[in-house]
Amino acid sequence: MSRISGYLNRTSKLLRDNASRILRMEGADEPSRAPKLLFTFNSREDIAQFATGCDADVGGTSTVHFELDESTAKPAGEHKTSSPNAISVNRPTGKFWGEMRLAVRSGLEGQIRGGYAGFRSKPRPTLFGELTEDVSNHEYLALRVRALGHPRTRNSYFVNLQTDGPITTDLWQHRLFFRRDDGAWEDIFIPFKDFVLTNAGELVPHQVQMYRERVRTIGISLLGGNSGVEGPYELGIDSISAVNVEDVTDASALEKVPTEGTQWQRPPVL
Repeated sequence: MSRISGYLNRTSKLLRDNASRILRMEGADEPSRAPKLLFTFNSREDIAQFATGCDADVGGTSTVHFELDESTAKPAGEHKTSSPNAISVNRPTGKFWGEMRLAVRSGLEGQIRGGYAGFRSKPRPTLFGELTEDVSNHEYLALRVRALGHPRTRNSYFVNLQTDGPITTDLWQHRLFFRRDDGAWEDIFIPFKDFVLTNAGELVPHQVQMYRERVRTIGISLLGGNSGVEGPYELGIDSISAVNVEDVTDASALEKVPTEGTQWQRPPVL
């Protein structure tokens, strides 16, 4: 799809969404709590909606790749599930992978910090402004993912949301906690209320409520520099949605993982 076609398609989607709200007279009726699919990662066009970056952009030595993994498109019979809550994915999915390294290029020691890589959705301009997502009627951000790569890298992933606010460097972050350690697919549900506001990699002292009516970008990062972690990393991702508690079929997925609250920093994982 050309850039012009994508631009026109986004404009058309914005017009359809606004017209639909008018026809449904939204505001007079109860807001919809239906699940809202935000992104899928099942085609090359899906993957092209995302940008990548890592510390190598500023002098680090980590690597980053984000591509379509067609090896997950197998017949259902070829997938073995080891538990009743295991999820089977039989379609191409996104693959975020690379090498996490803490070292920086010669001459930059002490000037920059290595150890990060990530991907995020690209801004979506239209003829009538930027296309954003309204998740104000939903309680959870739902991600269908699987953690691969070296085990020590699996505890250093973060989910990042950027809203349409006046400070473009603000990011809402939450650690991505995996319940499985066997590389199988799982659904992870993060309460929007548990995200914390950060800026330039630091917690903002005075936390405010997230402006969930206009979410600009969504992404995932691996912050090895915060946890002192190096090694090969890999994350599979199938979809990102906004849902409510009634959409969760596995109640155990909502159980709190033992943590120090929503603090985005964590001690080294050895």
